[in-house]
Amino acid sequence: MKKFIAPAAIFLAALLVTGCGKKAASKGSEMIIENGAEPQSIDPTQIQGNVEQRINAALFEGLVTTDPKTCKAVPGVAKSWERSADGTILTFHLRDTTWSDGTPITAQTFVDSWLYLMAPSTASPYAYMPAMVIQGAADYNAGKADASTVGLRAVDDHTFEVKLVGPVPYAVDMMTHYSFDVLPMHAIKKYGKEWIKPENFVGNGPFVLESWVPQEKLTVIQNEKYWNKENIFLSRLTFLPIDDMTTAYNKFKNGEIDWNTTETFPLGMLDEVKLRDDYQVYPNLAVYYLALNNDNKTLKDVRVRKALCESLDIKELVSKVTNGGQLATGAFVPEMAGYTPADGVKFDIADAKKLLADAGYPDGNGFPKLTYIYNTSEQHKKIAEWLQQQWKENLGIDIVLQNMEWATFIAKRQAHDFDIARDGWIGDYQDPSNFLELLKTESGNNDGHYVNPDYDALLEKASKMPAGEERMKVLHDAETMMLDRDYAVVPMYIYVTQNLIDLNKWEGWYSNTLDLHSYTGIKLKK
Repeated sequence: MKKFIAPAAIFLAALLVTGCGKKAASKGSEMIIENGAEPQSIDPTQIQGNVEQRINAALFEGLVTTDPKTCKAVPGVAKSWERSADGTILTFHLRDTTWSDGTPITAQTFVDSWLYLMAPSTASPYAYMPAMVIQGAADYNAGKADASTVGLRAVDDHTFEVKLVGPVPYAVDMMTHYSFDVLPMHAIKKYGKEWIKPENFVGNGPFVLESWVPQEKLTVIQNEKYWNKENIFLSRLTFLPIDDMTTAYNKFKNGEIDWNTTETFPLGMLDEVKLRDDYQVYPNLAVYYLALNNDNKTLKDVRVRKALCESLDIKELVSKVTNGGQLATGAFVPEMAGYTPADGVKFDIADAKKLLADAGYPDGNGFPKLTYIYNTSEQHKKIAEWLQQQWKENLGIDIVLQNMEWATFIAKRQAHDFDIARDGWIGDYQDPSNFLELLKTESGNNDGHYVNPDYDALLEKASKMPAGEERMKVLHDAETMMLDRDYAVVPMYIYVTQNLIDLNKWEGWYSNTLDLHSYTGIKLKK
Protein backbone atom coordinates (compact mmCIF):
# COMPACT_ATOMS: atom_id res chain seq x y z
CA MET A 1 0.00 0.00 0.00
CA LYS A 2 1.28 3.45 -0.83
CA LYS A 3 1.52 5.42 2.39
CA PHE A 4 1.28 9.21 2.53
CA ILE A 5 0.82 11.78 5.28
CA ALA A 6 -0.08 15.16 3.94
CA PRO A 7 1.70 18.10 5.57
CA ALA A 8 -0.52 20.03 7.95
CA ALA A 9 -0.57 23.04 5.66
CA ILE A 10 -2.78 21.25 3.16
CA PHE A 11 -5.49 20.95 5.75
CA LEU A 12 -4.88 24.01 7.88
CA ALA A 13 -4.33 26.91 5.52
CA ALA A 14 -7.98 27.50 4.72
CA LEU A 15 -9.54 26.76 8.11
CA LEU A 16 -11.82 29.52 9.32
CA VAL A 17 -11.66 30.83 12.85
CA THR A 18 -15.26 30.03 13.76
CA GLY A 19 -17.68 27.39 12.54
CA CYS A 20 -21.06 28.47 11.22
CA GLY A 21 -24.25 27.93 13.15
CA LYS A 22 -22.61 26.55 16.30
CA LYS A 23 -23.38 28.04 19.68
CA ALA A 24 -21.52 27.14 22.83
CA ALA A 25 -23.64 25.43 25.45
CA SER A 26 -24.10 27.44 28.64
CA LYS A 27 -23.70 24.37 30.85
CA GLY A 28 -20.38 23.65 32.48
CA SER A 29 -17.02 25.35 32.22
CA GLU A 30 -14.02 25.51 29.93
CA MET A 31 -10.94 23.31 30.26
CA ILE A 32 -7.72 24.64 28.71
CA ILE A 33 -5.36 21.89 27.60
CA GLU A 34 -1.70 22.17 26.66
CA ASN A 35 -1.55 19.77 23.71
CA GLY A 36 2.13 19.63 22.79
CA ALA A 37 2.11 20.66 19.12
CA GLU A 38 -0.02 21.77 16.19
CA PRO A 39 -2.19 18.81 15.09
CA GLN A 40 -1.41 17.49 11.63
CA SER A 41 -5.14 17.01 10.96
CA ILE A 42 -8.40 16.11 12.67
CA ASP A 43 -9.44 13.68 9.94
CA PRO A 44 -9.42 10.26 11.69
CA THR A 45 -8.08 8.63 8.52
CA GLN A 46 -4.96 10.82 8.51
CA ILE A 47 -4.01 11.36 12.14
CA GLN A 48 -1.50 9.75 14.46
CA GLY A 49 0.05 10.65 17.79
CA ASN A 50 -1.14 11.85 21.18
CA VAL A 51 -1.58 15.41 19.93
CA GLU A 52 -4.30 14.27 17.55
CA GLN A 53 -5.72 11.54 19.80
CA ARG A 54 -6.71 13.98 22.54
CA ILE A 55 -8.67 16.07 20.02
CA ASN A 56 -10.16 12.97 18.37
CA ALA A 57 -11.51 11.76 21.72
CA ALA A 58 -13.53 14.96 21.93
CA LEU A 59 -14.89 14.91 18.37
CA PHE A 60 -15.58 11.25 17.57
CA GLU A 61 -16.79 8.05 19.18
CA GLY A 62 -16.58 4.55 17.77
CA LEU A 63 -18.44 1.36 18.60
CA VAL A 64 -16.61 1.32 21.93
CA THR A 65 -14.67 3.82 23.98
CA THR A 66 -12.18 3.48 26.83
CA ASP A 67 -12.90 3.17 30.51
CA PRO A 68 -11.05 6.14 32.07
CA LYS A 69 -9.56 3.99 34.83
CA THR A 70 -8.82 0.62 33.21
CA CYS A 71 -8.58 1.60 29.50
CA LYS A 72 -10.68 -1.47 28.67
CA ALA A 73 -13.45 -1.16 26.09
CA VAL A 74 -16.84 0.07 27.28
CA PRO A 75 -19.98 0.78 25.22
CA GLY A 76 -19.92 3.72 22.84
CA VAL A 77 -22.17 3.86 19.79
CA ALA A 78 -22.63 0.12 20.39
CA LYS A 79 -24.66 -0.49 23.52
CA SER A 80 -23.75 -4.19 23.59
CA TRP A 81 -22.02 -6.95 21.62
CA GLU A 82 -21.39 -10.69 21.59
CA ARG A 83 -19.00 -13.17 20.01
CA SER A 84 -19.83 -16.33 18.12
CA ALA A 85 -19.00 -19.65 19.78
CA ASP A 86 -15.68 -19.91 17.91
CA GLY A 87 -14.80 -16.29 18.70
CA THR A 88 -14.46 -15.23 15.07
CA ILE A 89 -17.64 -13.17 14.61
CA LEU A 90 -18.47 -10.06 16.61
CA THR A 91 -22.02 -8.72 16.50
CA PHE A 92 -22.57 -5.17 17.74
CA HIS A 93 -25.95 -3.73 18.66
CA LEU A 94 -26.07 0.02 18.03
CA ARG A 95 -28.02 2.59 19.97
CA ASP A 96 -30.16 5.25 18.26
CA THR A 97 -27.69 8.06 17.65
CA THR A 98 -26.92 10.73 15.07
CA TRP A 99 -24.21 12.97 13.74
CA SER A 100 -24.01 16.51 15.09
CA ASP A 101 -26.11 17.64 12.08
CA GLY A 102 -28.87 15.15 12.92
CA THR A 103 -28.02 12.56 10.23
CA PRO A 104 -28.61 9.03 11.62
CA ILE A 105 -25.66 6.71 12.29
CA THR A 106 -26.45 3.16 11.21
CA ALA A 107 -24.63 -0.12 10.84
CA GLN A 108 -24.13 0.70 7.16
CA THR A 109 -22.39 3.92 8.22
CA PHE A 110 -19.80 1.79 10.01
CA VAL A 111 -19.40 -0.50 7.01
CA ASP A 112 -18.87 2.47 4.68
CA SER A 113 -16.55 4.23 7.14
CA TRP A 114 -14.22 1.30 7.71
CA LEU A 115 -14.08 0.45 4.01
CA TYR A 116 -13.24 4.09 3.24
CA LEU A 117 -10.44 4.18 5.83
CA MET A 118 -8.95 0.90 4.55
CA ALA A 119 -9.23 1.79 0.85
CA PRO A 120 -5.76 2.10 -0.73
CA SER A 121 -6.73 5.50 -2.15
CA THR A 122 -7.32 6.92 1.34
CA ALA A 123 -3.71 6.12 2.34
CA SER A 124 -4.47 6.05 6.04
CA PRO A 125 -1.35 5.33 8.14
CA TYR A 126 -3.45 3.23 10.51
CA ALA A 127 -5.38 1.25 7.90
CA TYR A 128 -3.21 -1.74 8.77
CA MET A 129 -4.87 -2.04 12.21
CA PRO A 130 -8.39 -2.97 11.06
CA ALA A 131 -6.88 -4.74 8.05
CA MET A 132 -4.96 -7.09 10.36
CA VAL A 133 -7.98 -8.42 12.20
CA ILE A 134 -10.95 -8.23 9.80
CA GLN A 135 -11.47 -11.12 7.41
CA GLY A 136 -10.52 -10.19 3.83
CA ALA A 137 -9.44 -6.69 4.81
CA ALA A 138 -5.70 -7.10 4.22
CA ASP A 139 -6.19 -7.97 0.55
CA TYR A 140 -8.69 -5.12 0.14
CA ASN A 141 -6.28 -2.67 1.77
CA ALA A 142 -3.48 -3.89 -0.52
CA GLY A 143 -5.66 -3.39 -3.60
CA LYS A 144 -5.83 -7.14 -4.30
CA ALA A 145 -9.58 -7.58 -3.72
CA ASP A 146 -12.74 -5.52 -3.77
CA ALA A 147 -14.90 -4.39 -0.85
CA SER A 148 -17.31 -7.32 -1.16
CA THR A 149 -14.65 -9.68 0.22
CA VAL A 150 -14.28 -7.80 3.51
CA GLY A 151 -15.97 -9.35 6.56
CA LEU A 152 -18.26 -6.42 7.39
CA ARG A 153 -22.05 -6.59 7.23
CA ALA A 154 -24.96 -4.37 8.20
CA VAL A 155 -27.53 -6.95 9.31
CA ASP A 156 -30.01 -4.12 9.83
CA ASP A 157 -29.75 -0.45 10.83
CA HIS A 158 -28.81 -1.32 14.41
CA THR A 159 -26.86 -4.57 13.98
CA PHE A 160 -23.28 -4.56 12.73
CA GLU A 161 -21.40 -7.81 12.10
CA VAL A 162 -17.61 -8.11 11.94
CA LYS A 163 -15.91 -11.32 10.81
CA LEU A 164 -12.40 -11.66 12.22
CA VAL A 165 -9.37 -13.51 10.86
CA GLY A 166 -9.43 -15.69 13.98
CA PRO A 167 -10.42 -15.44 17.64
CA VAL A 168 -8.34 -12.21 18.03
CA PRO A 169 -8.86 -11.93 21.80
CA TYR A 170 -7.99 -8.22 21.89
CA ALA A 171 -10.27 -7.18 19.00
CA VAL A 172 -12.88 -5.23 20.99
CA ASP A 173 -10.26 -3.36 23.03
CA MET A 174 -8.46 -2.61 19.77
CA MET A 175 -11.63 -0.99 18.43
CA THR A 176 -11.28 1.87 20.92
CA HIS A 177 -8.61 3.21 18.53
CA TYR A 178 -9.49 5.99 16.10
CA SER A 179 -8.74 3.79 13.10
CA PHE A 180 -12.14 2.23 13.92
CA ASP A 181 -13.96 5.56 14.11
CA VAL A 182 -17.25 6.00 12.35
CA LEU A 183 -16.90 8.72 9.69
CA PRO A 184 -19.39 11.34 8.41
CA MET A 185 -19.41 9.93 4.89
CA HIS A 186 -22.16 12.35 3.81
CA ALA A 187 -19.96 15.33 4.76
CA ILE A 188 -16.86 13.79 3.19
CA LYS A 189 -18.79 13.19 -0.04
CA LYS A 190 -20.09 16.78 -0.06
CA TYR A 191 -16.95 18.68 0.94
CA GLY A 192 -14.02 16.38 0.18
CA LYS A 193 -10.91 17.21 2.23
CA GLU A 194 -12.54 20.46 3.35
CA TRP A 195 -15.03 18.58 5.54
CA ILE A 196 -12.77 19.26 8.54
CA LYS A 197 -13.20 23.04 8.29
CA PRO A 198 -15.19 24.37 11.26
CA GLU A 199 -18.09 25.50 9.07
CA ASN A 200 -18.34 22.06 7.41
CA PHE A 201 -17.44 19.83 10.33
CA VAL A 202 -19.70 16.98 11.42
CA GLY A 203 -18.84 14.70 14.33
CA ASN A 204 -20.48 12.28 16.76
CA GLY A 205 -18.36 12.73 19.88
CA PRO A 206 -19.19 14.71 23.02
CA PHE A 207 -17.96 17.92 21.33
CA VAL A 208 -17.97 19.54 17.90
CA LEU A 209 -15.33 21.74 16.31
CA GLU A 210 -15.85 25.42 17.07
CA SER A 211 -12.66 27.05 15.77
CA TRP A 212 -9.16 26.24 14.59
CA VAL A 213 -6.53 28.96 14.41
CA PRO A 214 -3.31 27.22 13.30
CA GLN A 215 -0.38 27.59 15.72
CA GLU A 216 -2.67 29.36 18.21
CA LYS A 217 -5.55 27.20 19.41
CA LEU A 218 -8.28 24.73 18.52
CA THR A 219 -11.59 24.88 20.39
CA VAL A 220 -14.52 22.49 20.65
CA ILE A 221 -17.95 22.97 22.21
CA GLN A 222 -20.66 20.60 23.40
CA ASN A 223 -22.40 18.42 20.82
CA GLU A 224 -26.08 18.72 21.63
CA LYS A 225 -26.78 15.55 19.61
CA TYR A 226 -24.38 13.37 21.62
CA TRP A 227 -26.24 10.41 23.12
CA ASN A 228 -24.53 10.76 26.53
CA LYS A 229 -24.54 14.56 26.80
CA GLU A 230 -25.99 14.39 30.33
CA ASN A 231 -22.56 13.25 31.50
CA ILE A 232 -20.62 15.95 29.67
CA PHE A 233 -20.04 18.76 32.16
CA LEU A 234 -17.59 20.90 30.20
CA SER A 235 -18.97 23.47 27.77
CA ARG A 236 -15.70 24.02 25.90
CA LEU A 237 -12.23 22.50 25.49
CA THR A 238 -9.39 24.69 24.25
CA PHE A 239 -6.30 22.89 22.92
CA LEU A 240 -3.11 24.95 22.85
CA PRO A 241 -0.26 23.78 20.56
CA ILE A 242 2.66 24.55 22.89
CA ASP A 243 5.79 22.55 22.09
CA ASP A 244 8.09 24.45 24.47
CA MET A 245 7.95 22.66 27.83
CA THR A 246 9.16 25.65 29.84
CA THR A 247 6.47 27.87 28.35
CA ALA A 248 3.80 25.26 29.02
CA TYR A 249 4.93 24.74 32.62
CA ASN A 250 5.00 28.46 33.37
CA LYS A 251 1.53 28.91 31.88
CA PHE A 252 0.27 26.08 34.09
CA LYS A 253 1.81 27.64 37.19
CA ASN A 254 0.20 30.96 36.27
CA GLY A 255 -3.24 29.36 35.99
CA GLU A 256 -3.47 29.82 32.22
CA ILE A 257 -3.69 26.05 31.60
CA ASP A 258 -5.83 23.48 33.41
CA TRP A 259 -4.15 20.34 32.10
CA ASN A 260 -0.51 20.15 31.06
CA THR A 261 -0.17 16.96 29.00
CA THR A 262 3.56 17.14 28.33
CA GLU A 263 5.40 13.79 28.26
CA THR A 264 8.37 15.32 30.06
CA PHE A 265 9.41 18.48 31.84
CA PRO A 266 12.55 20.62 31.57
CA LEU A 267 15.35 18.84 33.40
CA GLY A 268 16.14 21.94 35.44
CA MET A 269 12.53 22.15 36.63
CA LEU A 270 11.86 18.46 37.22
CA ASP A 271 12.77 18.45 40.92
CA GLU A 272 10.36 21.34 41.46
CA VAL A 273 7.62 19.64 39.42
CA LYS A 274 7.93 16.39 41.39
CA LEU A 275 7.12 18.23 44.63
CA ARG A 276 3.82 19.62 43.33
CA ASP A 277 0.51 18.18 44.54
CA ASP A 278 -0.87 18.47 41.00
CA TYR A 279 1.93 16.37 39.45
CA GLN A 280 0.38 13.10 38.28
CA VAL A 281 2.89 10.34 37.45
CA TYR A 282 1.95 6.76 36.57
CA PRO A 283 3.53 3.71 34.84
CA ASN A 284 2.88 3.86 31.12
CA LEU A 285 2.49 1.14 28.51
CA ALA A 286 4.81 2.97 26.14
CA VAL A 287 8.30 2.77 24.69
CA TYR A 288 10.72 5.45 23.45
CA TYR A 289 12.88 4.08 20.66
CA LEU A 290 14.89 4.97 17.58
CA ALA A 291 13.77 4.04 14.09
CA LEU A 292 16.61 2.89 11.84
CA ASN A 293 15.99 3.21 8.11
CA ASN A 294 16.56 -0.35 6.94
CA ASP A 295 16.67 0.91 3.32
CA ASN A 296 19.71 3.09 4.03
CA LYS A 297 22.78 1.54 2.36
CA THR A 298 24.85 1.85 5.57
CA LEU A 299 22.10 0.72 7.94
CA LYS A 300 21.23 -2.27 5.77
CA ASP A 301 24.19 -4.02 7.42
CA VAL A 302 22.91 -5.70 10.60
CA ARG A 303 26.38 -5.33 12.13
CA VAL A 304 26.07 -1.55 11.92
CA ARG A 305 22.58 -1.59 13.42
CA LYS A 306 23.73 -3.84 16.27
CA ALA A 307 26.77 -1.63 16.91
CA LEU A 308 24.55 1.47 17.15
CA CYS A 309 22.35 -0.36 19.66
CA GLU A 310 25.10 -1.84 21.83
CA SER A 311 27.08 1.40 22.10
CA LEU A 312 24.38 3.25 24.08
CA ASP A 313 24.37 3.27 27.89
CA ILE A 314 20.62 3.69 28.32
CA LYS A 315 20.85 3.50 32.11
CA GLU A 316 22.93 6.66 32.01
CA LEU A 317 20.30 8.29 29.80
CA VAL A 318 17.43 7.74 32.23
CA SER A 319 19.45 8.59 35.33
CA LYS A 320 21.25 11.70 34.08
CA VAL A 321 19.28 13.08 31.12
CA THR A 322 15.57 12.25 31.32
CA ASN A 323 15.53 11.72 35.11
CA GLY A 324 11.75 11.41 35.27
CA GLY A 325 11.33 7.84 36.47
CA GLN A 326 11.63 6.26 33.01
CA LEU A 327 12.84 2.65 32.91
CA ALA A 328 15.84 1.78 30.73
CA THR A 329 15.02 -1.15 28.44
CA GLY A 330 16.60 -3.36 25.82
CA ALA A 331 13.16 -4.72 24.87
CA PHE A 332 10.59 -3.21 22.53
CA VAL A 333 7.45 -4.42 24.28
CA PRO A 334 6.76 -3.29 27.87
CA GLU A 335 5.90 -5.91 30.47
CA MET A 336 2.20 -6.69 30.67
CA ALA A 337 -0.03 -9.39 32.07
CA GLY A 338 0.96 -12.81 30.73
CA TYR A 339 3.84 -11.53 28.58
CA THR A 340 7.59 -11.62 29.17
CA PRO A 341 9.49 -9.23 26.89
CA ALA A 342 12.54 -10.32 24.90
CA ASP A 343 15.96 -9.92 26.53
CA GLY A 344 16.79 -7.41 23.85
CA VAL A 345 19.76 -5.14 23.42
CA LYS A 346 22.68 -5.08 25.88
CA PHE A 347 25.26 -2.30 26.43
CA ASP A 348 28.58 -3.67 25.16
CA ILE A 349 31.08 -1.15 23.77
CA ALA A 350 33.75 -3.76 22.99
CA ASP A 351 31.39 -5.85 20.87
CA ALA A 352 29.97 -2.71 19.22
CA LYS A 353 33.47 -1.59 18.16
CA LYS A 354 34.28 -5.04 16.80
CA LEU A 355 31.03 -5.16 14.82
CA LEU A 356 31.71 -1.74 13.31
CA ALA A 357 35.25 -2.79 12.38
CA ASP A 358 33.93 -6.01 10.81
CA ALA A 359 31.52 -3.87 8.78
CA GLY A 360 34.48 -1.93 7.39
CA TYR A 361 34.62 1.05 9.75
CA PRO A 362 37.40 0.48 12.34
CA ASP A 363 37.15 3.14 15.06
CA GLY A 364 34.53 4.81 12.89
CA ASN A 365 36.95 5.53 10.05
CA GLY A 366 35.15 6.01 6.75
CA PHE A 367 31.70 5.85 8.37
CA PRO A 368 29.22 7.94 6.37
CA LYS A 369 27.69 10.94 8.12
CA LEU A 370 24.14 10.01 9.10
CA THR A 371 21.42 12.41 10.24
CA TYR A 372 19.21 11.95 13.30
CA ILE A 373 15.84 13.71 13.12
CA TYR A 374 13.57 14.59 16.04
CA ASN A 375 10.55 16.80 16.61
CA THR A 376 10.70 20.08 18.52
CA SER A 377 11.01 19.46 22.25
CA GLU A 378 13.60 20.35 24.85
CA GLN A 379 13.66 16.76 26.05
CA HIS A 380 14.05 15.28 22.57
CA LYS A 381 16.87 17.77 21.94
CA LYS A 382 18.73 16.68 25.08
CA ILE A 383 18.34 13.02 24.12
CA ALA A 384 19.55 13.76 20.58
CA GLU A 385 22.65 15.50 21.92
CA TRP A 386 23.31 12.58 24.27
CA LEU A 387 23.05 10.13 21.36
CA GLN A 388 25.41 12.22 19.28
CA GLN A 389 27.96 12.25 22.11
CA GLN A 390 27.63 8.52 22.88
CA TRP A 391 28.17 7.47 19.27
CA LYS A 392 31.12 9.84 18.93
CA GLU A 393 32.82 8.71 22.15
CA ASN A 394 32.04 5.00 21.91
CA LEU A 395 32.26 4.35 18.16
CA GLY A 396 34.08 7.36 16.72
CA ILE A 397 31.25 8.28 14.36
CA ASP A 398 29.65 11.66 13.69
CA ILE A 399 25.87 12.04 13.61
CA VAL A 400 24.17 15.22 12.40
CA LEU A 401 21.16 16.39 14.42
CA GLN A 402 18.10 17.90 12.73
CA ASN A 403 15.15 19.35 14.62
CA MET A 404 11.74 19.60 12.87
CA GLU A 405 8.26 20.79 13.71
CA TRP A 406 5.76 17.98 14.28
CA ALA A 407 3.90 17.76 10.96
CA THR A 408 7.08 17.88 8.85
CA PHE A 409 8.77 15.37 11.13
CA ILE A 410 5.88 12.91 10.87
CA ALA A 411 5.73 13.31 7.09
CA LYS A 412 9.45 12.50 6.72
CA ARG A 413 9.20 9.48 8.98
CA GLN A 414 6.19 8.13 7.13
CA ALA A 415 7.94 8.62 3.77
CA HIS A 416 11.03 6.72 5.09
CA ASP A 417 12.97 9.89 4.24
CA PHE A 418 15.50 9.76 7.07
CA ASP A 419 18.53 7.86 8.38
CA ILE A 420 17.74 7.60 12.10
CA ALA A 421 14.63 9.07 13.74
CA ARG A 422 13.19 9.54 17.17
CA ASP A 423 10.16 7.33 17.60
CA GLY A 424 7.83 6.25 20.35
CA TRP A 425 4.70 4.26 20.88
CA ILE A 426 2.01 4.42 23.53
CA GLY A 427 -0.17 1.35 23.48
CA ASP A 428 -3.67 1.65 22.07
CA TYR A 429 -4.77 -1.51 23.85
CA GLN A 430 -3.12 -3.83 26.34
CA ASP A 431 -1.66 -6.60 24.20
CA PRO A 432 1.93 -7.17 22.93
CA SER A 433 0.65 -7.34 19.36
CA ASN A 434 -0.10 -3.61 19.48
CA PHE A 435 3.64 -2.96 19.66
CA LEU A 436 4.96 -5.76 17.49
CA GLU A 437 2.58 -5.13 14.62
CA LEU A 438 4.09 -1.67 14.15
CA LEU A 439 6.97 -3.41 12.40
CA LYS A 440 5.03 -5.66 10.06
CA THR A 441 6.07 -5.08 6.47
CA GLU A 442 2.87 -3.29 5.44
CA SER A 443 2.29 -1.40 8.70
CA GLY A 444 1.68 2.30 8.23
CA ASN A 445 3.89 2.87 11.29
CA ASN A 446 6.84 0.80 10.07
CA ASP A 447 8.87 3.97 9.63
CA GLY A 448 12.24 2.19 9.31
CA HIS A 449 10.81 -0.17 6.67
CA TYR A 450 11.82 -3.36 8.46
CA VAL A 451 10.99 -6.30 6.17
CA ASN A 452 11.10 -9.89 7.43
CA PRO A 453 8.55 -12.42 6.12
CA ASP A 454 9.31 -14.78 9.04
CA TYR A 455 8.47 -12.03 11.51
CA ASP A 456 5.26 -11.23 9.65
CA ALA A 457 4.32 -14.93 9.64
CA LEU A 458 4.70 -15.18 13.43
CA LEU A 459 2.41 -12.21 13.94
CA GLU A 460 -0.12 -13.62 11.48
CA LYS A 461 -0.04 -16.88 13.39
CA ALA A 462 -0.58 -15.13 16.72
CA SER A 463 -3.51 -13.11 15.33
CA LYS A 464 -5.41 -16.34 14.71
CA MET A 465 -4.69 -17.95 18.07
CA PRO A 466 -6.88 -17.82 21.17
CA ALA A 467 -5.65 -16.03 24.27
CA GLY A 468 -3.17 -17.98 26.35
CA GLU A 469 0.43 -18.95 26.98
CA GLU A 470 1.03 -20.45 23.52
CA ARG A 471 0.02 -17.24 21.79
CA MET A 472 2.26 -15.18 24.08
CA LYS A 473 5.16 -17.50 23.27
CA VAL A 474 4.72 -16.85 19.53
CA LEU A 475 4.71 -13.10 20.16
CA HIS A 476 7.82 -13.40 22.34
CA ASP A 477 9.57 -15.31 19.54
CA ALA A 478 8.68 -12.53 17.09
CA GLU A 479 10.09 -9.83 19.37
CA THR A 480 13.27 -11.84 19.91
CA MET A 481 13.72 -12.28 16.16
CA MET A 482 13.22 -8.58 15.46
CA LEU A 483 15.58 -7.43 18.22
CA ASP A 484 18.17 -10.12 18.94
CA ARG A 485 18.66 -11.19 15.34
CA ASP A 486 17.78 -8.20 13.18
CA TYR A 487 18.26 -5.18 15.49
CA ALA A 488 15.52 -3.44 13.56
CA VAL A 489 15.05 -0.62 16.11
CA VAL A 490 16.89 0.79 19.11
CA PRO A 491 14.75 0.50 22.29
CA MET A 492 15.63 3.12 24.90
CA TYR A 493 13.18 3.40 27.76
CA ILE A 494 9.69 2.66 29.04
CA TYR A 495 7.76 5.84 29.69
CA VAL A 496 5.89 6.97 32.73
CA THR A 497 2.89 9.22 32.17
CA GLN A 498 3.50 12.71 33.47
CA ASN A 499 0.65 15.19 33.63
CA LEU A 500 -0.07 18.33 35.57
CA ILE A 501 -3.71 18.69 36.60
CA ASP A 502 -5.13 19.75 39.95
CA LEU A 503 -7.34 16.88 41.11
CA ASN A 504 -8.44 18.96 44.07
CA LYS A 505 -10.10 21.18 41.49
CA TRP A 506 -11.16 18.66 38.82
CA GLU A 507 -12.90 15.30 39.17
CA GLY A 508 -13.43 12.52 36.63
CA TRP A 509 -9.82 12.57 35.35
CA TYR A 510 -7.72 9.49 36.13
CA SER A 511 -4.13 8.41 35.53
CA ASN A 512 -3.93 5.12 33.62
CA THR A 513 -1.41 2.90 31.84
CA LEU A 514 -2.25 4.15 28.33
CA ASP A 515 -2.56 7.84 29.24
CA LEU A 516 -5.96 7.89 27.50
CA HIS A 517 -8.55 10.21 28.96
CA SER A 518 -12.27 10.36 28.26
CA TYR A 519 -13.93 13.75 28.66
CA THR A 520 -17.11 12.11 29.93
CA GLY A 521 -17.54 12.86 33.62
CA ILE A 522 -14.78 15.47 33.93
CA LYS A 523 -15.99 18.51 35.84
CA LEU A 524 -15.04 21.12 38.37
CA LYS A 525 -15.48 20.05 41.97
CA LYS A 526 -18.08 21.96 43.93
